[in-house]
Amino acid sequence: MMPQAENALIFNTTAAKHATLAIEVDVARYAGFKGIETTAAKVQSYLNADHSVADLKAALSGLPVYGIGTVLDIERHGDDARSLISDARAIFELAHHVGAGGVQVITGPLDHLEVARFREAKPKAGYRGVLDYKEEERIEITAGNLKMLAEIAREFDLIVYLEALAWSPLNSLAHQVTLLRKANQDNLKMVVDYWHCYASGDHPEDLARIDGNLIYGVHVCDSLPFTGGVPNESVLRDIPTGEGVLDLKAWTDAVKATGYTGWWCSETFCRKLQQENSYDVASQMRAQLASLILS
Repeated sequence: MMPQAENALIFNTTAAKHATLAIEVDVARYAGFKGIETTAAKVQSYLNADHSVADLKAALSGLPVYGIGTVLDIERHGDDARSLISDARAIFELAHHVGAGGVQVITGPLDHLEVARFREAKPKAGYRGVLDYKEEERIEITAGNLKMLAEIAREFDLIVYLEALAWSPLNSLAHQVTLLRKANQDNLKMVVDYWHCYASGDHPEDLARIDGNLIYGVHVCDSLPFTGGVPNESVLRDIPTGEGVLDLKAWTDAVKATGYTGWWCSETFCRKLQQENSYDVASQMRAQLASLILS
């Protein structure tokens, strides 16, 4: 597996959401990042445009790819299990071609509106995953799938890292630790995302208590105030990191308290920033990360 640099500051694809992979890599280098976390869609688009895997490696030119996302709705089971395995293998193969360290996987449903319909006892309108199940069954199914995904990922020399969506039924840090412990795979870890932690009801003190060895990476991000209900990510995250309600230092100190010393990246879902000069945005975000983590 790819060696992990200590406290590496890496570029996250959200800072250049509308750019091509080639531009994203250039932005990351310009801003001084030591690696990237990108998406399978960007990598696949590059390859679909008549570029070879050799072209891809040349474009990266030694810039480490710490992670690629994302395998969605990882609790898919029964008739949906085959699509989960197919989706995962396709992304694992892409990650292997890039020389990535890991692949991000997330809990579902991806659609927060379906969760709202479920809570309001409205008829099903889309994928619901394990919403209709008791918590013990949710954990059993999801942990079993995580074990399976980690076993497949091992064929490609990859880490699988879990991100629990704040509106999903297994969303808390405690849920994630339980899933990782139950699946019990050495190439299975989690990513700490400040926003998802906050919107799930967790606090820095909850984070500080977990085992840092379970963490693969950290997403530094912010939020508008969340007062309850089903969190709407597109609304709550439409704010520059550092201008929202999260105490970034408190969350960062909590991560450090776990003993974690791996990679960090700054995410932005702010639509205004995503339409601005990506080189400037990335440079500002790296400076903010350095101030938080390296000072």
